[in-house]
Amino acid sequence: MLKLTHKSRGRHFLQIPGPTNVPDRVLKAIDNPTIDHRGPEFQTIGKKVLSDIRKIFQTEGPVIIYGASGTGAWEAALVNTLSPGDKVLMYETGHFATLWKRLSERMGLDTEFLPGDWRHGVDVAQIAARLEQDSKHQIKAVCVVHNETSTGVTSDIVAVRRAIDHARHPALLMVDAISSLASTDYRHDEWGVDVSVSGSQKGLMLPPGLAFNALSKKALAASKSAKLPKSYWTWDDMLESNKNGFWPYTPPTNLLYGLSEACDMLLEEGLANVFARHEHYAEATRRAVRAWGLEILCADPASYSSTLTAVLMPPGHDADKFRKIVLDNFDMSLGTGLAKLAGKVFRIGHLGDFNELTLMGTLAGVEMGLALAGVPHQPGGVSAAMDYLVGVAGKRNAA
Repeated sequence: MLKLTHKSRGRHFLQIPGPTNVPDRVLKAIDNPTIDHRGPEFQTIGKKVLSDIRKIFQTEGPVIIYGASGTGAWEAALVNTLSPGDKVLMYETGHFATLWKRLSERMGLDTEFLPGDWRHGVDVAQIAARLEQDSKHQIKAVCVVHNETSTGVTSDIVAVRRAIDHARHPALLMVDAISSLASTDYRHDEWGVDVSVSGSQKGLMLPPGLAFNALSKKALAASKSAKLPKSYWTWDDMLESNKNGFWPYTPPTNLLYGLSEACDMLLEEGLANVFARHEHYAEATRRAVRAWGLEILCADPASYSSTLTAVLMPPGHDADKFRKIVLDNFDMSLGTGLAKLAGKVFRIGHLGDFNELTLMGTLAGVEMGLALAGVPHQPGGVSAAMDYLVGVAGKRNAA
């Protein structure tokens, strides 16, 4: 009997929490010929993307765009504002918060890491108590992850800002918005964030390769006295060149073409609509998980992520074996469990260039995979999600 290979037909379902699927409009923009990055045509594009990305961060201040991954944006945030030996307060929300902590330590910073259980967001009370204790203001920055990609847990940035202000503490607030920007409501200015960090490969619907720092006036002031060594990451050179739509070095020209198109798509849809769409897909996914009788890793409904859902496997079942069955049989990639969650969870990405039918295909692949893998579950998750989405569409049409 001829064995069919699923990878030979149809499209691959890339349903990890990033990199996400890149829409055709963005791919076509990236495919434009490379041009002189010192010429007037590029200058027009440079000015446009530097303006548009501020709208996505919801800020009036500058946003610096690097050719880098999100890790580079983490490093840029630290080296431009801090000096060797400065104390930094971080909170353990999951794998990526842990990686930022390790980077901070490698930079020679005195890094205090408040422990978390990877199932809840930032415990603001812990941060508040620690800041109240710091009467000498030794803590120079508070760094938190807005949407922890490893766990599907979102933290309350407004509450963190409130805690800093209530303690009358001068610490900078730095926020990792890598998997929330352009998918979940994120307001750099209104929330009082000093440095927002993000990357291109999530809600911005681009390939990996662009990293961002959105800056407050306070962060810019701190950069004038920061003494950590830096060259490539320095804000000063970037800001000076950006004034005229250029970069101080060769920029990732074609990715900037794609960024321009991605911003157009997001702004055409309207950010409020983008955020609502993601929340609807997230809620449909959670209803499917509950209908299957499985457990969502995030233990606090108020902290559910709009961009991904991490699902706990029943005892005795390996999440990676399940993911392999789904990949081999249905050509769909689901997110793996990271670090201490390896083999214990799989992650469903529902962000970026994504619609109702893509979600239904994703959830159908999961439900079929659960059956093939012999994972104890109840059927009907797809139906539960579909019923919810039909209800949302009905309300939208009635309005």
